[in-house]
Amino acid sequence: MQASPSARYSRQLALPGFGPEAQQRLADARVLVIGAGGLGSSVIPALAAAGVGTIGIVDDDTVELSNLHRQLAHSLADVGRTKARSAAETVAAIDPATTVHTVEARLTAANALDLFAGYDLVVDGSDNFPTRYLANDAAALTDIPLVWGAVSQFAGQAGVAWASRGPQYRDLFPAPPPPGSVLSCEAGGVLPTVVAVIGSIMAGEALKILTGIGTPLIGRVTTYDALGGGFRELAYAPDPDAAPITALIDYELFCGIRDTIDVDELAASLEGVTLIDVREPWEAEIASLPGATLLPLGSLESTMAQIDSSKPVVVYCHAGIRSATAVSLLAAHGIPARSLDGGIDAWSRRIDPTVVRY
Repeated sequence: MQASPSARYSRQLALPGFGPEAQQRLADARVLVIGAGGLGSSVIPALAAAGVGTIGIVDDDTVELSNLHRQLAHSLADVGRTKARSAAETVAAIDPATTVHTVEARLTAANALDLFAGYDLVVDGSDNFPTRYLANDAAALTDIPLVWGAVSQFAGQAGVAWASRGPQYRDLFPAPPPPGSVLSCEAGGVLPTVVAVIGSIMAGEALKILTGIGTPLIGRVTTYDALGGGFRELAYAPDPDAAPITALIDYELFCGIRDTIDVDELAASLEGVTLIDVREPWEAEIASLPGATLLPLGSLESTMAQIDSSKPVVVYCHAGIRSATAVSLLAAHGIPARSLDGGIDAWSRRIDPTVVRY
């Protein structure tokens, strides 16, 4: 038997300043969550449980076993499934009446404005700087509030950007850090409870903005240090010298990240790059690109000292999947590299058909 709304939300309806009107605002609200990984796994269930009527989930990734220690919206049975779909089923288990829209794709400059226009608030739980700056700029152009957060190892931070009401993410971080200077969760690890704490703060900020209670973290960023167990708050103001945001840009270029190269560009610059093949030896025996050094992905971490990084590094595999993983691994060790889009298969199709396809 379905419980009545008053019974389901009785503990928050009893809060001072909350009541039925605030609950109705949540029911009418449309919230877009970028990322269904660590932070999203805390944010999405919290929003559903609180009564947010419509939740959009944008994520192009799939669930991996290594995700499960911190991404609590997913289970062992979800390994290999898309995170967006898995998170949507978690929402359905919490409240089947919640409307969920899944976008199993990466947020890009091409789709961000259209996506944002359909929502009242955006929560950015992404794990990379290009997406964070993109989310900030798209929120500024559509003038909707953006709740953002980030975690690394034993610490995390959260804040709110709302262009018409205060400073933005760009005012706090005018320029992105150098590529590879901030460890990813994969490279540096992350304490799962840090993800839960920061995700809960982000969900709380979203609920405050949607209901009109409390004071949102506009112009303030909260940081949490799990090792010390403490919180700190930093206030910041709009940068008077910042250029206005008038359009979305190339965010990978802005962040110094060019992690793919197409076969035409490689063919034109083949003599001037360090070419790394991360396939298995048996694959290299079937077909290889000229001048490539074979360093299989499984042993790359122990053999990357062999890479000549005095020239631009290009990594390839069969279709571009393993090489993309290799690029992330190299970046974590301070070696910038680009992945050949489509791999040796694309090279065979478009550049040199004498290279055997397999």
